[in-house]
Order: sequence, then C-alpha cells, then structure tokens
Amino acid sequence: MKNILKDLKRRDHKRYLGGLDVFKYIGPGLLVTVGFIDPGNWASNFAAGSEFGYSLLWVVTLSTIMLIVLQHNVAHLGIVTGLCLSEAATRYTPKWVSRPILGTAVLASISTSLAEILGGAIALQMLFDIPIIWGSVLTTIFVLVMLFTNSYKKIERSIIAFVSVIGLSFIYELFLVKIDWPVAVQGWVTPSFPQGSMLIIMSVLGAVVMPHNLFLHSEVIQSHEYNKQDDASIRKVLKYELFDTLFSMIVGWAINSAMILLAAATFFSGGIQVEELQQAKSLLEPLLGNSAAVVFALALLMAGISSTITSGMAAGSIFAGIFGESYHIKDSHSQVGVILSLGIALLLIFFIGDPFKGLLVSQMILSIQLPFTVFLQVSLTSSTKVMGPYVNSRWSTFVLYTIAVIVTVLNIMLLVSEIV
Repeated sequence: MKNILKDLKRRDHKRYLGGLDVFKYIGPGLLVTVGFIDPGNWASNFAAGSEFGYSLLWVVTLSTIMLIVLQHNVAHLGIVTGLCLSEAATRYTPKWVSRPILGTAVLASISTSLAEILGGAIALQMLFDIPIIWGSVLTTIFVLVMLFTNSYKKIERSIIAFVSVIGLSFIYELFLVKIDWPVAVQGWVTPSFPQGSMLIIMSVLGAVVMPHNLFLHSEVIQSHEYNKQDDASIRKVLKYELFDTLFSMIVGWAINSAMILLAAATFFSGGIQVEELQQAKSLLEPLLGNSAAVVFALALLMAGISSTITSGMAAGSIFAGIFGESYHIKDSHSQVGVILSLGIALLLIFFIGDPFKGLLVSQMILSIQLPFTVFLQVSLTSSTKVMGPYVNSRWSTFVLYTIAVIVTVLNIMLLVSEIV
C-alpha cells in the first residue's frame, strides 16, 4: 500500500512539474510585448482617447488579433528553420526582393528607436527637468551599455520587470477614474472612422503591429534553443510558444486599452485634447493626484528604456540577417545594426521641433512599412522549400494575406485622407 501511495505521489509531482513547463517558455513574447507598449503607443493612445473618446478602442482589438496571428507565424518560422526573418529572406528570396524590404525594415527600426529614445527623454524631463536633448543622449548611452555589456538573459528579466511595472501603473490609474464601460465595450468591437481620425488610427495600428517586432520575435525565440530536430520536440515547442504569444499579446492589449480608457475618461470627458506627454502629466496632477503623475512618468521611463533595448536588438537582427548571420552583440554586423538604429535616431531628435507629433509620425511610418514585411513573411512561411512539413495551411495563408491586405487598404485610406 505504501509503495502504491509513493507511486501516486511521484506521478502527481511529475504532472505538477509538467504543468509548470509552460513557464520555461514565457519570455520571448513578453520581450516583444514591450515593443508595442512603448512611448509611441503612449502618444498614439493618449491622442486617440483624448480626441475621440472610446471610439477607437476597436483599433487596439483588431491590431492585437492581427499581432497574435503574425507573431505566432513568425515564431513558427524561427522554431522550424532556426533562422530569423531577415536571415530567411536573405537565404530564400532574390536580392532584388529581400534587400529593399530589409532596407526599409532598418529604416522602420530607426523610426521606432526615435520614438523609444524620445519617450525616455520626455520621462526624464518630467521627473528631473532634464532637457529633451540631454535626456535623449542619456537614454541612448544607458541602453547601449545594457546591450553591449549584459547577456540576453539579464536583459530579458529586466524587460519582464519593466512590463510588470508598466502594467501595474495603468491598472492603478484606472481605479482612480470613472470608466463608462458599456460605451467602452461598444468601442472595442465596433469599427468607426470619425472625421480626422485616420492619422491616429494608423498611428495606433503601427504602434501595435510593428515590423521590427516580427524580426525580433523570430530571433529571440531561438535564444531558448527552441530549434529541435525531431518532429515531437518541434510540435511541443510550437504549442508552448502559442501560449507565450497569446499571454503576452493579451497583456499588451490590456495595457494599450487602459491607456485609451484613461485618456477618454480623464481628458475627452473634460474636452481636453492631449498634444504632448508632458501635458498629460500636468493634467493628471490635479485630476488624479500627484502620486498618479509620478507613477505615469516612472512607467514612461521604464517603457522608453525597455523598448529602446528591444528596438536596438531588432535592428541588429535585421542588419546581421542581410549578411546571413544571426543576432549576437559580439558580432560586428549586429553591432553596426544597433549603432545605426540608435545613433541615427538620436541624431534626428536634434531636428524635431514637436516631440509629440514626432512620436505620432514615427508610428505612422511603421504602419506604412508593415505590409512589405508581412507579405515577405507570409511568402516564406507558405513555402514548402522553407518550412517543409510545417508550411502554412491554406487557411492560415488566407488569413495572413488578408491581414496584409487590410493593412494595405488602411494605408491607402490614410493617403487619400491626407490628399483630400
């Protein structure tokens, strides 16, 4: 009888440990999540909520659904092939196709880095009254030190901590305002295009579904040595990766939604349009109390630093992939990619007159580049030559191409609205 009880305990213990296996696979998704709760998102979301109330919440919902599909698909590519998106494009597509797309992806990464560095600088100005230029220099130097001296694992743990701080900050602030939940629920599921909203819609879309994150996810998914040779191991990893992606993207959806909810309840209801993040802090002080404003600034600083790290890593991955190499901070091509992205972004900040407008435009640029990256990604993951037996199903291919078409149509709508 004792032996039977011991055997049952051993089985329960193994089952318990097996259930905990999933936590070993949490990380890459959260690393990517940082990319779409960055300062660019803050600007886009606060502009959306303050100008249009709850009516643009649907953009976050649509973007997150698209993001889950795209991120899982590109992680699928990294797990099965052992290549990041940039490497796979270089290996399997003609240069006249891959080079222009990867080149524009590097430019998109620079645009991303600009928003991230600028966000960190704005936070430093809020907290310590440091001028934007010097705050940008300090943020860039700090991030370069982290990237060039720390191991990836240390960076990953730091970023997960940053995400937690940001999430708790916005949950805390939501308890301080009155949300019109019935209207909010309608906004989440009902598409609408208020007059003059296309720039904000595209900024929110570009801030959530970011091209550099697709490259980054396909790269960092391999840091856990996910690339297995046998079919059973690959399928197991794909299952856990889907959980990581779903969990992380839903966290991002909740935080981005919280930003719009906060802006709608605080600013839109009072007829106040947010035109700079510094203004958001000053408005929060009388409305929500001084503690909320400090929490806001600290969370923005965490978002700026952590997302600049991921932006730099993505740029290094894209640039190294052009030469058929994977990302490694000791590799010269990876280093050049990181320095190009952060260095050019820092230089551009010296010429930006309106930081808030710069944040919005930077996110719009990401949205414009996105269709090129998505079409490239889908063509690779739909190729038997690249994916072998793990090639996209017809249904998956249809859904992925539909996403690419939706983004393209929204870009055309933006262009038409700007011309008209």
